[in-house]
Amino acid sequence: MTDISITGHTKLTGLLGSPVAHSMSPLMHNEAFRALKLDYVYLCFEVGEEMLSTAVNGLKAAGIRGFNLTMPNKNKIMELMDRLSPAAELIGAANTVVNDNGILTGYNTDGIGFMQSVRDAGHNITGDTMTLLGAGGAATAIAAQAALDGLREIRIFARPTSRFYKRIQALTDKINQITDCRAILCDNADQKALKDSLDSSTILVNATSVGMHPDTSKSLITDPAYFHRGMIVSDIIYEPRKTRLLSLAESAGCQTLNGLYMLLYQGAEAFRLFTGHDMPVSLIKQKYFQ
Repeated sequence: MTDISITGHTKLTGLLGSPVAHSMSPLMHNEAFRALKLDYVYLCFEVGEEMLSTAVNGLKAAGIRGFNLTMPNKNKIMELMDRLSPAAELIGAANTVVNDNGILTGYNTDGIGFMQSVRDAGHNITGDTMTLLGAGGAATAIAAQAALDGLREIRIFARPTSRFYKRIQALTDKINQITDCRAILCDNADQKALKDSLDSSTILVNATSVGMHPDTSKSLITDPAYFHRGMIVSDIIYEPRKTRLLSLAESAGCQTLNGLYMLLYQGAEAFRLFTGHDMPVSLIKQKYFQ
């Protein structure tokens, strides 16, 4: 890896969150800048909610081109935006901000990243039915983008006791009001409803942390009979690469994918918004996602 050359014209991009030291984003973006010979740099900034407004105002004054947000800032940033993309407005959260001469526009590329990862795996789910597990930030982003991208129906299974339940409930209502997709919110304790939903779904998406390292023995579905051959089963977890859910789905003849390429493609969309150029995805895949 060669050094990044900083000039008087170098455009600044970065990531605001806490913690951020573990993020792959600087590797991805800076490698892509080098490959395309773009005079940009991407840095991480340890910024939590309490200092977010101060940090954003400072970066805006300094002329930052754009930045990404990770937890806990994706919801708080909405208060500081001048404009919002349709997905960010629908979700109520943004993970990417572009600064156009002092005008800050918030985008949410998480759902775009997921949908592109599905297409990258060779699947077209437009007009189909999705069963979605979860109520958190990833679930809301996936549901919103899937609705905007033309899915026919999304059945969302969540715990009524979840601290995110009211938010996913509000999103379900919005999807039904402003898109052609039908969204249905269900109690994830209702196993009959879950089985019935899976029987008629093209794709199942686990957007919860169940099964993530170190609790890799866990899965929200433990009976392979819930799956049908040919169903697409996606788990947004990528550590481990193959969760128990994905192993069970494979044993039932399902096509599976994890969350690794969702991470790649949400970053690729942010890169495009920052620079106007397509990220060299094949190169980034080879270097960081094998």
